[in-house]
This record gives sequence, C-alpha cells and structure tokens, in this order.
Amino acid sequence: MTSPTPGHPADTAALASPLLSSPLQRGPGAPPRQRQLIQRLKQAILAGQLPAGGKLPSSRALSEDLEISRNTVLIAYEQLTAEGYVIADRQGTRVAALSAAPLSAAAVDNAPDSTGRAARASQASAPPAAHALATATRLSRIVSTRSPVDSSLPMTPGTPALTQFPINAWRRAQDRALQAAPAATLGYGHPIGEPALREAIAQYLRVSRGVHCDASRIIITEGAQGALALCVQLLTNPGDTAWLEEPGYRGAKSAFNAGDLNVVAMRVDADGIAIPPSAWQANPPRLIQTTPTHQYPTGAVLSVARRLELLERARQAGAWIIEDDYDSEFRHQGEPIAAMQGLLPDAPVLYVGTFSKTMFPALRLGFLVLPDAIAKPAMPSIIEMMRGGHRLEQLTMAAFIENGQFSRHLGRMRRLYRERQAALREALAAHLGVDHEVLGGHSGLHLTVRLPPEFPDQRIVDDARKLGMNPSSLSSFAVNPLPEDNGVVIGYGNTSADRFPALIKRLGDVARQARRPA
Repeated sequence: MTSPTPGHPADTAALASPLLSSPLQRGPGAPPRQRQLIQRLKQAILAGQLPAGGKLPSSRALSEDLEISRNTVLIAYEQLTAEGYVIADRQGTRVAALSAAPLSAAAVDNAPDSTGRAARASQASAPPAAHALATATRLSRIVSTRSPVDSSLPMTPGTPALTQFPINAWRRAQDRALQAAPAATLGYGHPIGEPALREAIAQYLRVSRGVHCDASRIIITEGAQGALALCVQLLTNPGDTAWLEEPGYRGAKSAFNAGDLNVVAMRVDADGIAIPPSAWQANPPRLIQTTPTHQYPTGAVLSVARRLELLERARQAGAWIIEDDYDSEFRHQGEPIAAMQGLLPDAPVLYVGTFSKTMFPALRLGFLVLPDAIAKPAMPSIIEMMRGGHRLEQLTMAAFIENGQFSRHLGRMRRLYRERQAALREALAAHLGVDHEVLGGHSGLHLTVRLPPEFPDQRIVDDARKLGMNPSSLSSFAVNPLPEDNGVVIGYGNTSADRFPALIKRLGDVARQARRPA
C-alpha cells in the first residue's frame, strides 16, 4: 500500500477492513442489522479507529462485504450523517472531525446506541472527570432525612385517608371538565393557573380561612413545595437569612438551602415560634417560615399576641412571612382558627396552601397568595418564569369546589379524623407503657409524642418500620436537635381507629427494647 499523502488519510476501508468486514450478529435475539452497523461505526469513530477524514466504503461495497442489504447501509450512513459522525459529499462518505479526543475503551463500551440505551455494560470504571464532581455546593446542605418507605403503611404522618376519597365524584367532575373543553385541556394553560381554579380558591379562602385575597393574587403551584420554592425565587438573593421553625417542616429547610440562604432555626414552644428580641438585630431575616395554625410537627398554635408581634416586627425589618397553612381544615375541637394573613389588611405575609391533605398527595396542587405589594410588580416575571400545566386536574378541582363536593368531603373527613385522633389518644394512654407527653393536638392528621431521652427515637422508628409501622422521629425535624426533640410523630389519617390498640402496644414494645441502659 502506498503511503498516504500528508493531510489525506489512507482509505479507511483498507485501514479498518477487519472492523468493516467482520460479520454482523444473526439469528434469533440478534439486534437489527441496521442498528448493529450504526453502533459499530459510532464506536469505531469515537475510539479513533476510523480517523477524521477517512473515507468509508461505498454502500455497495460494504453491503457485499457484510452480506446485508444495500438499503441497510444507506440508512446507516444517513443516520450517521444526521448525527454528525460522517460527512457525505460528491467524493463519498468521510469521517467527520470531532473536537473530543478518542474515548477510552470503557467509555466506548458504554456509548449510547441508536435507541439511547448503553451498547453494553462495562465492568471497568474510569476515574470520574473533575467536572463530574463539581456539583452545586448547596447540595451538601440538603441532607436527606427521608426513608424509601411505603407511605401507605399505618401511622404515616401527613397521609390522608385515601380509601375514603370519593373517587366516583372526582371522576364525574373530571368527565365534565373534559366535555366542556376537550381540546383546550390538552394545551398549555395560563402560567399562574387556571382562572376557574384561582377564583374558586379565592372564594373558599375568604369564607373559610379569613384570607384577604382575590384571584389575581393567587398562583397555582406544584404542591406546597413549589410555592415555597417560588417564595425563595421572588424574595431572596443568595446569602440572605431565612428563619425556620425548630423543629419544623423539612421541605422548607430544603427550599431555603436550595436558594443558598443562611438558615437560622427558631425554637418552638407551646405557643408556637418563639423569637428572641435580640434575633432581629443579630440575624435580621428576609424570610420567616411558620405554620401558625397547627405547627408542624409539634401541633402548637401560634398565639394571637405572638402573631401580631411577628407581623409588626417583620414589617419594621422589611421581612416577609411565609404562612404555611397545610392542614387547617381539620380542626377537631372548637371553631377553626383564622389565618394570620387576615389579621391585617396589608400583612407582610405570603399565604401557602395545598390540596395534598384535603384531597390526595398525587394531585400535586398547591397555591400561593401574594400580597398586593409583591403581586403587581412581580407578576410579569412570574408569568415569564412559569408554564401552565395540569389543566385537567385544575379544572376538575375547580368543579369539585364549585359543585359542593369539596365541602362535603371535608365534612366527612373531619368527622373521621376526629374519631381516629380520639382512638389514638386512648391507645397511647392505655397501651404505650412508656412515659410520654402528647404535644399539641386538636387539629390535623398526626400527633407528636415526646419521649424521655433514654428512648432513642430514630432507633424506635427504624425498628417500627421493620414491623410494618411508619411513624417519624421528632428529632429528624430539627436542624440542631435538643434532648426535648426526642419522640415520635404518629399519623392517624391513613389508619383506622380499631387498629390503634394493637399498633400502639407493638410500638411500646419496640420502645422498651430500644431503651438505653441507665
């Protein structure tokens, strides 16, 4: 063979004839020949076996060498041309010049084939590239406190009675939404949510929660978590300070950390979040997250004196309060407690709600009520940032509220959860057999049980899950746990009343077995 002219690689067919002439796989189970040929050529190009500028055999010659249809070769060449691996011109088909250096054998082995799957798994592993380790520093602050446990297990906090949901009524509302606008529901909706749902929520909040709002200030989000993330986007810059209840909602901590905020935990007592006067000067906040109607997870109710003081202090400091009103509909004793947002006409409060507890978690519909001072200047940016979606679910939810099904469902669930909470209290008193204190307690879907420090809550929870129970450890809700943050958070929403005596007796046995020696 003559030496190649400088700048003109030798005929690739000659240089790589074994590669291009070895038979393709045949027989039952073999991948399609077209796919095999495309993958073989890709691997050879990426590995440098077919150098840039090298000419591939003609489609006729390669089809004869491999004993395959010429159309198979033509289609393979067309695919490689479309992806940029080769260039086709009057002189034939040549390998394109790729900017990356030839890949290692391990990388080539795992290169994606034409269907997007890995060609074959390689047992060898190359050291990761430096950039592969350069994830955002904020991720190191988002520490997982969740376990991949089936949320349908009894005693799971925050899970409603899904078996009692009126699925037939929901299906009828969904059918009506589809019949009203069958094609429109498949397209993009308004970025901040369907007008019908926003109007229905506004009317409901004004009547049932005492919230000052209208539909123009309501934004539909991907659950309460989406609303929290939007608050961070709208109101903070990296490095700003955010106050979080301690112990408190883990999703708020994740949202604040994801925004690169300086998170400061504020202790909670029997009257809700307790903010030392000195904190306003030592760590002035931009955001303050609170669950005033039913503190999560302790169940405390923020007293009206503290609510008014918090509103005034926040106004003076230029801070915004996020009022997470996650399960206020389920008040089991006395009248419902009104939202803090409605105490003052111009309260510096962003009101967050969700249908995950009142309806079902998979619905993933939450909402955010913006103050007037934010809504008008921020709305153009919000509309640009967000995209409308989940139109069918939103329209169905609007119909569910408007036709009265939502109110009827809430009434049934209040009675059911009141019964289940009473049964849980009785079972704790009769069967736990361990010194304990029940915190908070006349709202929501859970009770928190504080335990003496010698009963390690995380071990109790781990052992309980092995026995088919799914409470949460109280200490996992705290940024900096104290001895008083030792206990279990027991959900009763998804657990029937008649099961609690046996479950609590079993939980007491687990606690005694986990007890540390004196």
